[in-house]
Amino acid sequence: MRLVLALVWLLHWLPLPLLAAIGRGLGRLLWWLAGSRRSIALRNLELCLPEMPEAERRALARDHFGWLGRSILERGVLWYASEARLRRLIKVEGAVGYADAHPEQPLMWLAPHFLALDVAGAAVQLYIKRPGASIYQAQSNKVFDAAMKQGRLRFGNAKIFARNETAKPLMRAVKEGMGFFNLPDMDFGARDAAFVPFFGVPAATLLAPSRMARAMRMTVQPVIGEMLPGGRGYVVRFYEPFDHFPSADAEADTAWLNHWIENRVRGKPAQYLWVHKRFKTRPEGEPGLY
Repeated sequence: MRLVLALVWLLHWLPLPLLAAIGRGLGRLLWWLAGSRRSIALRNLELCLPEMPEAERRALARDHFGWLGRSILERGVLWYASEARLRRLIKVEGAVGYADAHPEQPLMWLAPHFLALDVAGAAVQLYIKRPGASIYQAQSNKVFDAAMKQGRLRFGNAKIFARNETAKPLMRAVKEGMGFFNLPDMDFGARDAAFVPFFGVPAATLLAPSRMARAMRMTVQPVIGEMLPGGRGYVVRFYEPFDHFPSADAEADTAWLNHWIENRVRGKPAQYLWVHKRFKTRPEGEPGLY
């Protein structure tokens, strides 16, 4: 792993268009080598976009792997490039100033799993004065785990908490004024989740975004990152805060949020994280989908 991280560090010095081309090549290689992930992506697309001809879904999956390869290698840019270079590469749009204009209002940034998710996290730190906190999945490899935490926290205005830890430190951080960078669209099992539609397929989806936002009177603002073709940089869109979320019905909120994410995915389908088993957990008595 140290050799891999050293390679990622070396590659981050390349101009982004060249690094992007190498990343697309890595994606083509992964398409052939990572058979299980290829199968997951194809199955997800079959479930979510059944109206699309199979040949088009396969072409979309191959394109997705190109973006996936880029996201892997370009993480080195996010972790190691200078702040000045990142500001040149990352452009922000929309309601960027909301967080700083409302410093007393508890805030949740909702960031679905597009491949430029880490770019969105970097943009929050670079363009918003208000500090942020998030939850991350601790990595089994300690070297990679340490590198990931160091890369994500290097600007000194953020905290991250492991998913397997108690929620109390995160709640304390929010009460102290930090924004919560929340990732709402992964399958973490049936606990504290509801089976609500995602592209028409029941998906175990955490109720926490709605419940936490309601309990702490948080404003909820979506943030989505996009990788531009040809290594031209990135765009991060800060949407207007939701005006009716959360409500008193957490399950209805969660279903509505999944539908909102669906609409964003349809706009940039190749950049959504299709290699995750989004439908792994099934309602009791239903067969597995993978």
